[in-house]
Order: sequence, then C-alpha cells, then structure tokens
Amino acid sequence: MSIRGPQALASLDEAMRDIRREEDEISRRIARSAERLSKMRESEAELFRQLAQLRLDPGVQGELDGRISLAESKARDMLKDHARHLSAAEQGLAAADAELAELTGQRAAALAELEARQGELKALGGRLQSEISQDPQWAAKQREAVEAADIAAQSMRKTEQAETDQAQKGRPYRDDPLFMYLWDNGYGTSRYRANNLVRLLDGWVAGIVGFAKARPNFAMLNELPMRLREHAERQIANAEAAQAELDRLEQSTIDEAGGKPLREALEAMQARIEAIDGQIVAAEDRRDEAAQALSAMAQGRDPSFAEALDTLATELGREDIQTLLAEARLTRTGRDDTIVAQIDDARARIKEEDAEVREQKGRLKTLAARRRELEDIQWEFKKQRFDDPRSSFGEERLVGDLLNDFLRGGISAASYWEHWRRSQNWSAGTSDWGGGFGLPNNGRSANPWPDGGGGFQWPEGSFGGGSGGRNRGGFGGGLGGGSGRSGGGGGFSRPRTGSSGTRKQGGFKTGGGF
Repeated sequence: MSIRGPQALASLDEAMRDIRREEDEISRRIARSAERLSKMRESEAELFRQLAQLRLDPGVQGELDGRISLAESKARDMLKDHARHLSAAEQGLAAADAELAELTGQRAAALAELEARQGELKALGGRLQSEISQDPQWAAKQREAVEAADIAAQSMRKTEQAETDQAQKGRPYRDDPLFMYLWDNGYGTSRYRANNLVRLLDGWVAGIVGFAKARPNFAMLNELPMRLREHAERQIANAEAAQAELDRLEQSTIDEAGGKPLREALEAMQARIEAIDGQIVAAEDRRDEAAQALSAMAQGRDPSFAEALDTLATELGREDIQTLLAEARLTRTGRDDTIVAQIDDARARIKEEDAEVREQKGRLKTLAARRRELEDIQWEFKKQRFDDPRSSFGEERLVGDLLNDFLRGGISAASYWEHWRRSQNWSAGTSDWGGGFGLPNNGRSANPWPDGGGGFQWPEGSFGGGSGGRNRGGFGGGLGGGSGRSGGGGGFSRPRTGSSGTRKQGGFKTGGGF
C-alpha cells in the first residue's frame, strides 16, 4: 500500500512528537533523581549526627553537628534556587512545544487548502484536455520537449558509461607507479621539463612500461567523459528550455480558460507554506535551546545545584567523619552496627541512583541527536516537496519498521532518507502547469527519463548534483524533479540557528497532475 506525501509527513511529525515527549520525561526523571540524591545526602548526614551522639564527647559532637547543619542549610537554599530555575526551564520548553504544535497545525491546514486548489485546477485541466490535444502548436511543443528529454537522457547515459570505463579501465594505469610518475611529469608532452640525465633515465623507464603506447589510451579515457559531460549538459539545457516553453504554453491556456485566479491562489498558498516552514525552523531551534537548558538544569550542570550537592558531600567526606565511621565499624555495639548499616545502605542507594542518572543522561543525549537528525530529514522532505498531495511512496515500511530502526539507531539518518528518496513517486503527468493534461502515451505521462521516477536521475557529483544546481526536488515530470536527493550526495542542508530558515529550492508546483 502506498503512502501519500501529506500522510508520510504526518507520520514523521508524530515520531518527532514522541521523541520530544520522551526527552521531556527523561529530563523530569533526572531532575527528580537529583532531588532524591539531595534527600539521601541529608539522610546520610542525619545518620552521622546520630553516630556522633553515641561515640563523641559533647564538645566534638557539637562542632561536627554545627558543620553538618551549616552545610545542610546552605545546600537547601541553593536547591530552592535551583528548583525555581528548573521550573522556569520546564515552562519555557512547554511554551516552545505549544508554539511548534500551533505552527504544525497551521501548515497542515495550508497543505489541505493547497490540495483543494490543485483538485480544482485538475478538474479544469480535464475540461481542457480535448481542446489542447487538438492544438497543433501544443502538439509540436510537446514532441520537442519529449525528444529533447530523450536526447538528454541518452547523453547522460553515455557520460555515465564513459565515467565507469574511466574508473575501471583506468585503474591499471593509476596503479602503475612508474607510468603515473611519467604521466604526472608530462613526459612526452610540451610541459615536460628535465635535464639531460633525467631525460635519459625517464626514457629508459618509458621503454620499460610502454609509455608511448599507453599514454594516448589513458589520455582518451580521461578526456572522453569530460567531453561527453559538456555535451550532455548542453542537451539538458535544451531539454529544460523545451520543457519551460511547453509549460508556458500550458499556463497560457489555463489562464485563458479562467484558471489564473486558481493559479494565483496556489502561488499564495505556496508562499504561506514557505513562511510557516521558516517559522517552524526558527521555533525548532528555540525549542532545542529550551531543551538544552532544561537538560542542563536537570542533570545538575547548574552551578548552584552542583555546589549544593558538593557542599554536603564534601562535608560528609571529611577525614574526621570517615574516621568516626571506621571506628564504629570496629565496635560490636548493637546501636553502632545499626547506624553503620543504615549509612552503608544510604550510600548504596546513592550509588544506584547515580548509575541510573548516568544511564538516563546517555539516553537523553541519544534522543537529542536523533531529534536533530529527524529535523534534518523533515527539512529535506519539505525541500524536495515530497509532502505535496501528488507525491507518494511505495514502501509502507518507511513509517513502520524502517522508522523504528532509525529511531533505535539501527540505520543512519542518511540511509533512512535514502529509502524515502528511492521510494518516492509523482502522480502521472505532474508538472508545473498540468503535466500534459492527462494525455495518453504521447503525452508527458510517458516518462522519457531513464529512472522512471518523474525526473532526471542526477549522478553523484555531476553538474546537476550540487546544492547550487538545478531544482532537484520539484514536483513533476520536468528535469531535475525526480531524484529528490539533498544536494551533494546525501548530506542534509537544514539551516540552524542564525540562518534565514527559508527553503532553498522552488515552490510547490501548481498543476494538478492533469
């Protein structure tokens, strides 16, 4: 069963809410653990008071009791201040969550309205289908676009094959150090520079490796892919121009039939979604800061909290108190043994609580990293317009087993995103202004691109593959629309705090997949 774009994004949103909810719960759990540790220290202090009453003379006992009481009083004051700061941090995080929930709801409503407008435009396209299919000018432009796309695809296939040959057939040359020494120094070319002795030795080496015969072959292996790539780039530019001309003709036809208000409404909704996405990025970053603040408070990185615990722990670790405990262990009185056992039990519980807190801190760190990775994936998802109502995904596991594997750390964010990218498809005939008006195999629904995905499959590192290249995430059957890769071979481009937070690529396509 396929998953529609909006449904897929909703599943990612739900996973994000689950991560944030667990982060909040763990932060609060750690905070409560800190409170329990403080109370355990106070209980330990009280036990030492009782032990002092049994074993020390009144003067020494009073001095020890006074030091412990002073440390306790100071720790309580600091902990009260810490509790106020912790409460403020929790409130800040709750406000950030509420803001994100509001923005997510606004975006979902805007996307639903966009889908409604697309449906209206699709209905208009259906009524225009017969008229446009009989227009000789449109038919000629459509043939030009398909032929240009076919040529561009064939050119890129030849380029890829030449690059494969370069990698495979060129390896024996590159693995030969003597050949590469002569090649790198330009032996046999006008750029070769060497004295007579070196020339003599190089000539002897060239004879051994057969350089005179091998050099032209290696040069051809290196030169051919570059020449083919230049040719392919020209053909792709031609195909893009032909597609743009066809889109302009379709747009003009739609506008003349009364579709201009619909198109403008779609463009306005696109701008609305763009603006909300920018707000979401900024809100996510503010929430990230709030979560970090709460985490720091909960984990005791607040200086006042750390000092409060250290003050009491330091006092209970003084040499005279440890001597008191050691001497009590040597006696056999029942009262001493009971108090010593209680102190040992309190320290064991403190140790267990510390171990639990360390484990929870590790989990919190993992969740924070997973949340940021999921934010990156959601950003790419939106940037590539995979949430468009006409986008779909054939792999249902993307919101099931694969999502769980990613959340558990079984697969990386890049691998999970690659599954999304490979599973994504566009509805037949989708393009800027209608995608061929739903024509049969002679229309653009007969995809000329080799990958069958509704757009050109840019190879890694090609001129179309960088973030500054063509639109690689557009909705539809034009060039650059089907790969959906984040520019640069799988990296994520989500802006972080301090950036504008706007998308880097073109807006929603306004056609309805006619």
